[in-house]
Amino acid sequence: MQRKAYVSGVAALLAALLAGCTSGSDDGATTDSSNPGDTTTATTSAEPGRYRTLPEPCSAVGHETLDSLLPGIRQLTDKEQRDKAYAGEATQTYDTDRKVGCRWKVDSADTSDRLLVDFERVVSYDNAVSDDSEAESVFATRQEAAHLPEPTTTSPETPATPEAPASATPSTSGADSPSSSTASPSSSPSLSPTPTDDIQPRVLDDLGDEAFLDDELSSAGSTAPQRTVTVAFRTSNVIVTIRYEEQPTTVGVVPDSKEMQDGARNLASQLADSLSG
Repeated sequence: MQRKAYVSGVAALLAALLAGCTSGSDDGATTDSSNPGDTTTATTSAEPGRYRTLPEPCSAVGHETLDSLLPGIRQLTDKEQRDKAYAGEATQTYDTDRKVGCRWKVDSADTSDRLLVDFERVVSYDNAVSDDSEAESVFATRQEAAHLPEPTTTSPETPATPEAPASATPSTSGADSPSSSTASPSSSPSLSPTPTDDIQPRVLDDLGDEAFLDDELSSAGSTAPQRTVTVAFRTSNVIVTIRYEEQPTTVGVVPDSKEMQDGARNLASQLADSLSG
């Protein structure tokens, strides 16, 4: 009889303990499992970029624009050669969803012209970073690598000095021939040694979400100098880069900076509009 009473007492004690664990407190507090929303944090992924695919690069530039940038195309009399020049050549890529490009090269009697158009779709693999933010970071790195000069400003009271440092880079005037320092004044009437803001490498504020332009003139050596104009812009998570190169066939002739910049910027505007459409 004593053993039976002992078992009954233990059972009653366990029942009381279980009742205390499962019941709420008098002040309205609940157990951890009664409202899981209070103790767990919802995780949300960053916004994906606007673009999921890229355009076909060799079809992105029209014939009229190619005629303007690559005048040698119009000089080709053979239709098959001309069609091949218009078609361009796709750049090598291992993932057409992420990076595509096309290049054109045409020689004429006066110049050798090259054009490259590159599209890159940036994707973030961090759930906390959006595709746009990742593309913005990538673009900032490339702009910094271009080493754009600080814009020059001239007040009306203080005219610009007529002299520019010999080491100033890149050269931005079509008359900046490496041999200009030895030329007589009468042989270079259009010499403009001081770069102006409208043609020097700079940030562009009217193209895509952000953009910049670079302009470099190679040393001539025994050949005519080659000018390379680069325009890069970002629209959402896509970065577009245009590289336009020209080298005259005649020693002493320098490609015109403004003309090349205008051509590259016009193409960039067309591509930006096609992406936004």
